[in-house]
Amino acid sequence: MSLDKSKTDLKLGREIEQFLIKKKVSTPTTGRECFNEGIITEISKDFQNILIKLGLDLKDDSLMDTPKRVAKMYVNEIFWGLLPENFPKITTVENKMQYDNMLIERNIGVSSHCEHHLVGIVGNCHIAYIPAKKIIGLSKFNRVVEYFSKRPQIQERLTEQIYYALSFVLETEDIAVVIEAEHYCVKSRGVEDINSDTITSKVGGVFMDDAQVRTEFLTLIKK
Repeated sequence: MSLDKSKTDLKLGREIEQFLIKKKVSTPTTGRECFNEGIITEISKDFQNILIKLGLDLKDDSLMDTPKRVAKMYVNEIFWGLLPENFPKITTVENKMQYDNMLIERNIGVSSHCEHHLVGIVGNCHIAYIPAKKIIGLSKFNRVVEYFSKRPQIQERLTEQIYYALSFVLETEDIAVVIEAEHYCVKSRGVEDINSDTITSKVGGVFMDDAQVRTEFLTLIKK
């Protein structure tokens, strides 16, 4: 999904960020809330210097626009989740039907980048919750996952950020988040293990306290 600025909420983004700081799971940043107008030019110049130092000829027609392409990609495509102003707008509705069973959305796409080497993290996220007073539209799970994925990440923190953001919005701890992902910092460099993947989870409330509920969730996401 591409960023839709008409469907964002700066106020909620700030509130979520403060909540993540309180929970000690915020992304280490300088607190920037927006990108200045010249940031693409600045990043382009910096990346141009990197390519020159690597010995690439930027006069070649295949390479001459690469620094600007990379800068635009960083700002507009893969790291926009660093800004609270881009947090998705989430409208909750009262749980008038008093639905009190598990709701699961499976196989939400994860496309992020490892903060250690800035290479891809690709996989799926599974989310479950048991509504208390509030419910939200299913697409908002996808939006929250996408927002936190669009920043340099480690999978453990990504999992916790999704959990705590949803617990803040839904006002319940009865939430479970599991991410299964492949890391290209493992697959394409270092040990170059093309077969491994990584699973992380964060559960709270009844998913933590009741083994039967937790087992039901883990069973259903595998079906």
